[in-house]
Amino acid sequence: MVRISRDWCVATSLAAGLCLSVSAVAPANAVGLLTPSDQSQSLDLLDHKVSVVVEDGYVMTTVNQTFSNPHAGDMEATYSFPVPHKAAVSEFTYWIDGKPVTAEVVEKEKARRIYESEKQAGRNTGLAEQDDYKTFDISVWPVRGNDDVDIRFTYIQPAKLDTGIGRYLYPLEEGGVDEEKLAFWTAKQTVTGTFSFDLHLRTDYPVEAVRLPKHPGAQTSQEQDGSWRIHMTNTDLADGPGREADLSLQNAHTADGNGLSEGEATAIQTPVTLDQDIVVYWRQAQDQPARVDLVPYKADPSGRGTFMLTLTPGMDLQPITEGRDWVFVLDRSGSMGGKIATLGEGVAKALGKLGPEDRFRIIFFNDGASELTNGFIPTSPDMVKQALNDLRSVHAEGGTNLYAGLKRGLDVLDSDRTSAIVLVTDGVANVGITETRKFLELTQQKDVRLFTAIMGNSANTPLLRPMTDASGGFAVSVSNSDDIVGTLLQATSKVTHEALHGLTLDLTQKDGSLRVNDIRRRNNPSLYRGEQLVLYGHYWGNGEASLKLSGEISGTPVSYETSFTFPETAERNPEIERLWGYAQIEHDLQTMALLGPDPDLKTSIVDTSKEYGILSPYTSMLIVQEARFEELAIDQTNKKRLATEQAAQKDRKAKPVRSTRVDTTKPMFKGNQPSHSGGGGGSGSLGILGLFLALSALTFGLNMRRRNA
Repeated sequence: MVRISRDWCVATSLAAGLCLSVSAVAPANAVGLLTPSDQSQSLDLLDHKVSVVVEDGYVMTTVNQTFSNPHAGDMEATYSFPVPHKAAVSEFTYWIDGKPVTAEVVEKEKARRIYESEKQAGRNTGLAEQDDYKTFDISVWPVRGNDDVDIRFTYIQPAKLDTGIGRYLYPLEEGGVDEEKLAFWTAKQTVTGTFSFDLHLRTDYPVEAVRLPKHPGAQTSQEQDGSWRIHMTNTDLADGPGREADLSLQNAHTADGNGLSEGEATAIQTPVTLDQDIVVYWRQAQDQPARVDLVPYKADPSGRGTFMLTLTPGMDLQPITEGRDWVFVLDRSGSMGGKIATLGEGVAKALGKLGPEDRFRIIFFNDGASELTNGFIPTSPDMVKQALNDLRSVHAEGGTNLYAGLKRGLDVLDSDRTSAIVLVTDGVANVGITETRKFLELTQQKDVRLFTAIMGNSANTPLLRPMTDASGGFAVSVSNSDDIVGTLLQATSKVTHEALHGLTLDLTQKDGSLRVNDIRRRNNPSLYRGEQLVLYGHYWGNGEASLKLSGEISGTPVSYETSFTFPETAERNPEIERLWGYAQIEHDLQTMALLGPDPDLKTSIVDTSKEYGILSPYTSMLIVQEARFEELAIDQTNKKRLATEQAAQKDRKAKPVRSTRVDTTKPMFKGNQPSHSGGGGGSGSLGILGLFLALSALTFGLNMRRRNA
């Protein structure tokens, strides 16, 4: 038996009202080709082509780029982009003398030494590094004078549904939180040649609509098999008045993104700037059954298999109406400069939705923490109006003493009242206490739920998410390109409904020839309405297993059970191994953040990174000329793994979408999944229409301010 214990909580009222209202923020620093600030010459980003496939519960994103050197001398190309959520970089390929060479994972310091040595020797080389949780940085040498080079990188990440809504983010906005990096480098974000974005959505559940809130010009179409395709080119991203569509591009893109077609080569391109995230939503058809999905991979019948198990519950979680205290802890550091006005409007809308029995107080933090209100304030119109007038006079400045702000919020709680803390931040704790262990200890001092809005890319998610998870709350990552209203509706149903409490998840092998181990999943003691529960693991043998989910809802014991079979072999989804490897590395990194540096854990991270061919903070992906791998005693294991994956991807593409559900004959849940309309798994959320109208008004106001700016 594999048992994973959790503490679960009852979620409450309107945290999301603030967290999501503040998401329409000013443009951030963009990603792109980096050039030292004191260097006058720079390379051009000629082509940028993105291909995305959503299938079997995960996403594969492949990016092909061409760097061009318009100068006479050789130059080094360095491209930087934000780390996508839970993304495992699995491929980095550099075309040398017209042939693709695939990177291998090497310990970080060793990889950097080899890269610099190859440069000094005049040989082609490439390096991909992870700058902690902030960015992936890819470098290649040389880009010959008056010549181009081609590279490709691929990353894999889970694809989850939340209340029947799927979301994919292609990050293009740098969060602006790394001041040292921003001071040293300037970024060139303009694509001078071809830009294309293609997404293929292949799900075994019906999808009734797709939407790109900030890119309404994207072409969307549904195939006969029910899958969806999204396509964008230069003109769909081009900003500024008077730009006409280049219709010759509409049929010029190539499906696999491995080069320009004749139509692309001859078309007149519209330069575009990569400074806005691309967010894609898809909406599942309503009244879909709750389900359990298994995606296994096991090539050798006698060897080790890997699996991803996803629970989409259908539980009777009722609305909550009792009064409570709300403490808004708001970031007013310098990086919030373009967002502070929106922050005030968000608080206004949130306070307007609090119940008559609720109370609130507002705390700000930058270099230190201070309180805007004088103790808890009742939600009477006069008191709310006064607080909002004071709020609008606040300016953004200084550093980010997150610990001081959070501690102040916890210190003011009333032990006789049910309370929740709403934390809104876009940055990194860079003043005062910054150790993750201290934050986790702080949040565990009191029984209070923490709801966190992580604004923009490159925020310190390795700190913010575990801290929020430990409190029994939830975190929301928010992009400028998100649908504010839709995201609010989705999150509100969590904080206005009950949640499962004291959960245990038992996975038991019923057949003696089956063994399951190495379970990895997010360490969150809460599961809210509409959330999925995803875990990864290893198995040996084959046979039937039973799965039991149990806990309490408002003090009443509940349990849900099913059984399914682990197959002897399964070769459709080899990428699942990389997802398990990422989950293991994430587990080790969180342990180190809590307990401090550990040589054994670092070795574990390096070994896992090498075995599964994924980038980590302690490893890099290194490219040298093909013959040099053997000379440097670097095994080309990632090259072999990629060949296996690419063969499987080709096979999947040629076949119909396959169902991964394993509890069809013995459903684990009686009800349907909670849906975006409020159906399934309990009653709809309270006051949704009012919240929708409030956020619509806010969104309209923000759009008008941008147009008039």
